[in-house]
Amino acid sequence: MPDTPHWRSGLRSMLALAWPVVLAELGWMLQGIVDVMMVGRLGPTAIGSVALGNVLFYAPSLFGLGLMMGLDTVVSQAYGRGDYDACHRWLAQAVYIALVATPGLMLLAFGIGAALPHFGVAHELIAPTLSYLHVLLWSALPLLLYAAARRYLQAVGEVRVITITFLAANLINWGLNELLIYGGLGIPAMGVAGSALSTIVSRIVMAVALFAMAWRYERRRGHPLFAHWARPLANDIRELLKLGLPTGLQLVLEVGAFGLTAVLAGRLSPISLAAHEIALNYAALAFMVPLGISAAAAVAVGHAVGAGNLIQAKRSARFALMIGIGFMSLVSVTFLTIPRLLISAYTHDADVVRVALPLFSAAAAFSIFDGAQIISTGALRGAGDTRTAMWAHMGGYYLIGLPTGALLCFHYGLGVLGLWIGLTTALISIGLILFTAWRRRARYLSTHPAPAIADEELNESTFPGHL
Repeated sequence: MPDTPHWRSGLRSMLALAWPVVLAELGWMLQGIVDVMMVGRLGPTAIGSVALGNVLFYAPSLFGLGLMMGLDTVVSQAYGRGDYDACHRWLAQAVYIALVATPGLMLLAFGIGAALPHFGVAHELIAPTLSYLHVLLWSALPLLLYAAARRYLQAVGEVRVITITFLAANLINWGLNELLIYGGLGIPAMGVAGSALSTIVSRIVMAVALFAMAWRYERRRGHPLFAHWARPLANDIRELLKLGLPTGLQLVLEVGAFGLTAVLAGRLSPISLAAHEIALNYAALAFMVPLGISAAAAVAVGHAVGAGNLIQAKRSARFALMIGIGFMSLVSVTFLTIPRLLISAYTHDADVVRVALPLFSAAAAFSIFDGAQIISTGALRGAGDTRTAMWAHMGGYYLIGLPTGALLCFHYGLGVLGLWIGLTTALISIGLILFTAWRRRARYLSTHPAPAIADEELNESTFPGHL
């Protein structure tokens, strides 16, 4: 049994790495909330248009963000073994991927928007939604460049600057929203398009600020970031894509599953959809905490693997899981004990409250497993495995969760609760699969203390138990 000081030190180190990333994840969520809130005075059509436009934009954009997450593995491992030139080289390759991927992602989002009239969306929503989306598309490149700089800074342990940048960007977004949506200082009112333009500016600020922070950090350490900027390297790009593509697909699969659930809930009644959205908003907000801890786990495990200290890799993941599961346990208790209070922040409609209450019980049932699965995903990514999570999400949602939910909802008449039982089944399955996958890998790590591992040896065969 490890001594108490060791455990305290390990937990403190993980918390110090995780909390700025958690705040950054919450800031990311806040940016979308601010956009919706700021158009509120324009009426329900504007609110719906901004919300729908964000959904259409993020579907392909999340795939691009996933491509950047391969940096968690390669940069953290390079940093762990002290190869700072390799860190710079990997960032350069991510920038090239972002430049090439952006036009395709923009075209895909544009095409989805063009098909909007065929989705059965209310006619009055189509024009403002497309007005918002067509402006927001131009934020794709700064968004991906921001993601590359952010993953780089996280991987080298510089996490607080990310939180500071997000805070500043949200303040800029808030102020510009007021100015561009409603007009002022000689600028005409632009409506929902003004909100999209504000988001573009804030994302440019985030990308420039984080690259400036990375440059400042490396200059201070004596390793100038842009002194020897690497050219495109086919093998490195291929390796980064091999890690990033499964992560991108995993994100799309997960978001797609919740999107399909919302569509199915919408087929029931507006009350069912409202209850679904209220419960989902709380579940998503709580999820931001283990999501940030997951990123910290990926970095800490990557550092340890890069340094050849595989015992430390196991310990880092254990501390991350302890913190994340502990937090999600509190979330489960909250969902079970004060659901009416939580719902009252959105509505006092008796029918919505009645339908939403059992959804919070379902959320309480899956919260711990949801935290375990995302943190295990981060630990596996730090060790170089991004495929297991992709397959687990595909099977959990599309072979188990969605069919079960649809069957219970429509065939057995459980309504939206049936859909949430399906989601609960999926997340419990995914959590168990990924937690087990990490434990199998951790057992291997604990029996191989600190070998020197080269880049080319960190492949799937290095760690038995890959699913």
